[in-house]
Amino acid sequence: MKHRMVLHLTVFLMLCLCSKGYAQLAVTTDHTNGIYKVGDTVQWIIRNNEQNAASECTYVLKQGGYREIEKGSLTFGFTHGLTVLKSRIDKPDTLLLEVRGKDSTGKVQRVLGGVVFSPDKIRPSSQRPKDFDAFWKAKIKELSRVPTNPVLETADANKPGVDYWKIKMDNIRGTHIQGQIARPAIADKLPALLIVQWAGVYPLQKSWATDRAAEGWLVLNIEAHDLPIDEPEPFYQQQFAGALKNYWAIGNDDRETSYFLRMYLSCYRAAQYLTERTDWDGQTLVVMGGSQGGLQSLVTAGIHPKITAALAIVPAGCDYLGAEVGRDTGWPKWYWNTQGKDEKRVRETGKYFDVVNFASRIKCPVLVGAGLIDETCPPVGILAAVNQAQGAKEVILLPQGAHQEINRSHAAYNTRCYGDWLPMLRQGKPAPIVSEPKGE
Repeated sequence: MKHRMVLHLTVFLMLCLCSKGYAQLAVTTDHTNGIYKVGDTVQWIIRNNEQNAASECTYVLKQGGYREIEKGSLTFGFTHGLTVLKSRIDKPDTLLLEVRGKDSTGKVQRVLGGVVFSPDKIRPSSQRPKDFDAFWKAKIKELSRVPTNPVLETADANKPGVDYWKIKMDNIRGTHIQGQIARPAIADKLPALLIVQWAGVYPLQKSWATDRAAEGWLVLNIEAHDLPIDEPEPFYQQQFAGALKNYWAIGNDDRETSYFLRMYLSCYRAAQYLTERTDWDGQTLVVMGGSQGGLQSLVTAGIHPKITAALAIVPAGCDYLGAEVGRDTGWPKWYWNTQGKDEKRVRETGKYFDVVNFASRIKCPVLVGAGLIDETCPPVGILAAVNQAQGAKEVILLPQGAHQEINRSHAAYNTRCYGDWLPMLRQGKPAPIVSEPKGE
């Protein structure tokens, strides 16, 4: 079957809605869907409001969200408060336009716009290590020698018709996996859903598991860290300021000591645990998450053969070496985050944890959302990764999408994820890949 990449975009519009006294800037393009072919010319239309129509703004245009290719000043006419920039590039990539301006009180306003050229042709910036598969096969074998030893503790679900447990399992090298399980109280065999977490150090909210369980899922939601899941907030703040400070950089100059080794294997073991439960239906095993959770979702889909679908919004960890070809890199941005270590070792280690090198092993359907103005997890790296996936894929590009959702900027992805994909997958039906581009 021919695999299809479907690109969804809302009208390309970035408005800054400000309090009284601030200038209102907006960026649009002549292609309302934000997609261009290599060689096309983009017309950026920058609008300023009437009150400050003659005020001067500065702009910077970055290819791949990183390499500055143009900068200058913008002066708006008194009549319409409009100005136009034109730009083009000669290879598949993204452009990020940053506009800054001051209002009459001197307060600075910053707006962003983004477009993509030939998105399905964007490729990784580096080659996968020759021993990549052998390394991860060995790590999974190491994990298999550690008994899972699941310990479940019953607790109140706080939701009628749902059963709930806390769970703790053993992981490599004396570490643990901690999380929560929820499922419908009355059910026999159930589709399974693994939920993995975004970056940071924080407790799990019970509703993250019980809400999906109430819909009919067997849910396992795990912490990214070896920590209890429901301590008071100060506990996590202390961890983040202490032992887990900058955890993403711990051991990142050696593939055997990287913090992400334990994290990735915890995802594998969590998925494996679900397949071994007697209440799993033996058919549906979905993994989902956002940001760092999106990273874990795509990695899990790449290394666990029984994952049947992966859903990832603004996934991190894509194309760590992008800077070498003039692109911004995805969080945790190891290319720069060397912290006094041997840069070459850090960058070489990153290849073994880069999502792009797991993505070509993904054979199940994937739903991925990428924000065109995301500076934390740039869309160019996400596209480089998802383009490698072997299964059917649906990519939702979010024109107003920065890394954090503001003013429902991730709504197009959420609608597809929670309104379409999860209900269909829960029923054991095929992933509802949309065959035609769709705008709002």
